[in-house]
Amino acid sequence: MLRFAVRRTIATAITLVIISAVTFFLFFALPSDPALLACGKVCPPELLALVRRNLGLDQPVMAQFVAWLTGIFAGRDYPGLGYCPAPCLGYSFVNRAPVFETIMDRLPVTLSLTIGAAVIFLTFGVATGILAALRQGRPLDKVASVASLVGASVQIYFVGTLALYFLVYQGKLLPSPSYVPLTENPLGWATGLLLPWVVLAIIFTANYTRMTRSTMVENLSEDYVRTARAKGMPARTVILRFALRGTLIPIVTIFGVDLGTLIGGAIITETTFGLQGIGRLSVRAVTYSDLPTLMATVLVAAGAIVVMNAVVDALYAVIDPRVRLT
Repeated sequence: MLRFAVRRTIATAITLVIISAVTFFLFFALPSDPALLACGKVCPPELLALVRRNLGLDQPVMAQFVAWLTGIFAGRDYPGLGYCPAPCLGYSFVNRAPVFETIMDRLPVTLSLTIGAAVIFLTFGVATGILAALRQGRPLDKVASVASLVGASVQIYFVGTLALYFLVYQGKLLPSPSYVPLTENPLGWATGLLLPWVVLAIIFTANYTRMTRSTMVENLSEDYVRTARAKGMPARTVILRFALRGTLIPIVTIFGVDLGTLIGGAIITETTFGLQGIGRLSVRAVTYSDLPTLMATVLVAAGAIVVMNAVVDALYAVIDPRVRLT
């Protein structure tokens, strides 16, 4: 296990460095002036000169990248602006603040949205898929299949807009989506994010229901499951101990990818419900040409996906004893 953890940590670090390099050179290779992109659309000449000096545009591009990458691990000094402590993801001349501070302010919103929705769609998706597989060909199976097909076909902005109109503005059944820190008001935190959770769950539950059902049906016909039944084991034990464990492998795989993607920023969801998370921050960075913030959000999104993939690989050995971590 320790050997696997070390290998995956090194691989993750190398992957993030490569992603950082690609992101950096992609934006700095644009025909536009990097200083103008970093300074934003409204940039007076004196601020533009300060941006050029801080970005080191008078130096080779490789030296600029090394300085930016070094700042992530050791911090960086911005002349005229002060010292940016590690992890320094750059300085936003649009927000007039270090990018890392802005991301940390927005991250709780995205994490709350992601974790709450994930609990709902994973629980309901897997449970519905198991029930549909155990009642294959019966009314429950058909209803679940149709519902999952419809859920997978709709889009978040469509369902979200309808939910806002009927449940918030017209029906007054739910409060307008908002974020309140969990430590300040747990009830306000849950009620403010309930509608975004439900809308995200509608979309994602469909995929987990279909995946769970198809994999469970396949596993129920495997030899080891039939052998367990032939030995007289209780149906609950056969389903939970044998069939379900094999079913969880693909579920964990797609869950890791989905979770990493949502942590990187649920752009459409946050925009639809007006939540100020990482996704909304990336949209604002594009709108105002805030290059440092945009690069940082890309790096955070990529890092979340890479880390979740490593976690998923480790969980394989817990779920399936045939998998060995080397």
